[in-house]
Amino acid sequence: MSPRLRRGRPEFDTLVVGAGFAGSVLAERLASQLGQRVLVVDRRDHIAGNAYDYFDEHGVLCHRYGPHIFHTRSEKVWGYLSNFTEWRPYEHRVLAEVDGQRVPIPINRTTVNRLYGLSLSTDEEVQAFYDRSAEPSREVANSEDAVVAKVGWELYVKFFRGYTRKHWGLDPSQLAASVTSRIPVRTSDDDRYFSDRYQAMPLAGYTRMFERILGHPGITVSLNSDLADVRGEVDFRHLVYTGPIDAYFDYRFGRLPYRSIRFEHRTTETPDLGLLQPVATINHPSEDVPFTRITEYRHLTGQQHTSSTVAIDHPCAEGDPYYPVPRPENRQLYLRYQALAAEDSGVSFVGRLARYQYLNMDQVVGQALGVYERLAAGAPPALAAAL
Repeated sequence: MSPRLRRGRPEFDTLVVGAGFAGSVLAERLASQLGQRVLVVDRRDHIAGNAYDYFDEHGVLCHRYGPHIFHTRSEKVWGYLSNFTEWRPYEHRVLAEVDGQRVPIPINRTTVNRLYGLSLSTDEEVQAFYDRSAEPSREVANSEDAVVAKVGWELYVKFFRGYTRKHWGLDPSQLAASVTSRIPVRTSDDDRYFSDRYQAMPLAGYTRMFERILGHPGITVSLNSDLADVRGEVDFRHLVYTGPIDAYFDYRFGRLPYRSIRFEHRTTETPDLGLLQPVATINHPSEDVPFTRITEYRHLTGQQHTSSTVAIDHPCAEGDPYYPVPRPENRQLYLRYQALAAEDSGVSFVGRLARYQYLNMDQVVGQALGVYERLAAGAPPALAAAL
C-alpha cells in the first residue's frame, strides 16, 4: 500500500500513526539516525499515548489513563530513554485489602504471617507453607490453575479470583495461564511490586519526555487527526501503524476483544503536604467492591502539594482499548489479521494494539527499537516488523 508520490503535496519519508511509545520512538530513530522527514499523527489532542500526564485543576501531576510506573531489565531501553529524561528513583509498592487487613501484594512472607498469624522467618519455611497449600499436580490450562498449582485455593480466592473477574469480566478459568502466572509469589519479605534492575519515573513527567523524543526538527506532529485524515493529503513512502490492527483492515474478520478502564479521579486537600495512602496503590480484590484499585499519584511523582489526587480503576467492556483479552479464539482471530499485515509490504505494525499483545512500556520501546534496527539494515517494512 505504499502510495505513489504526487507533486504539490507535502512529502514525508515515513508516516507514523500514533504518538505513544511505539510511534514516537520509531519517529525519533528514523529522523535522527536516518535523516528522514517523519509525520506523526494521533487521533487524540495530546502526545504520549496512554502515558500522557498533566497538571489537574488542583495543580497535581496526574496520569490521565491510570498509573504508569516505569521499570525494565533492559539496559538498552533504559539507556535510550535516558537521552530524553532525568529520572526520579521510585520502587512501586502495593497493598491488598484482604480479610480486613492491608497486606503486601505480590504475596510474600509478610503477607502470609499477617493473614495466618504465623512467624515464619526463612524462605524455606514460607516455601513449605506454599507447598502444603498448593496443588502441584493440577494441570495448568488457565489462570485459575496457574495460581492454585502454586499457592493453593485459599490464597487464590483471597487475592486473584475476584480481582481477575472484575478486571477481565471473565472467570480466571476462562483466561490463559499467562494472566496470573506473570505475578510472582515470594518467600522473602521483599515488598516491591517489581524486581527489575531499573525502576524510576521521568523526573519532569512522561509528557515532557515525549516532547523531547518528538522534538527533532525532522519530525512533524499533527494531533486530532488519524490515518484517514491524512492519507489523501500527504505523500509518504513508508507507514508505521500503531493503532488497532483490526481497525486498519476495517474489521474484515470481526473485532478483536479488549477490556477498558474508566478512571475516576478524586482530589483531597492535604495542607500538611501528607499523603492519603501508605503506599501508591491499594488493590481491592473482593467482588463486593466495584473497583479494582486506588492509586495516589503523588507517591509516583514525589510532588509536594497541598492537595492529593487518586485514581480509582473501574474496569469495563466499552471504552479505549487497553488490554487484549488473552483467550485462544482471540489469538486465532489476531493471526488472521497478522497474515494480512504480512502481505502489506509498505507498512510496519508496531506496539500493543497493532500486535494484539499485552506489553509493558519498556517492552514497547524495545520492540520499536528492534523494528528500527531492521529497517535501518534494509529489511522491508513488513519483514522488519514481523514477530
